[in-house]
Amino acid sequence: MLKRSVPEIPSELDRPDAVFDLAAELFRVISAPMRLKIISCLCDGEKNVSYLLSKINTTQPNMSQHLSTLYQAGVLGKRRDGVQIYYRIIDDRIPALCRAVCAKIETEGNFKKA
Repeated sequence: MLKRSVPEIPSELDRPDAVFDLAAELFRVISAPMRLKIISCLCDGEKNVSYLLSKINTTQPNMSQHLSTLYQAGVLGKRRDGVQIYYRIIDDRIPALCRAVCAKIETEGNFKKA
């Protein structure tokens, strides 16, 4: 009797280590609640720093620090128009990832509403 070989289903762990390294770095960059708020605000399109400050309760230096981190990580792009700096999301994975995680948390109701 011939024994058939069953094709092995690939495991998540079969991915190259570099994939896990990049995913960990991406999660590190977006791990701060303030950065998630900034990303959420920018999902609708480009906004200037003044607008972001009007929507997110923080100081200008704190906002600048988080915007800089997101920019340096390649999540955001920016442009200057006079004295205003405008930021936009340039990494298309970010809005989808943030929306999926936040929606899952919200629908499961495993959080305390403020």
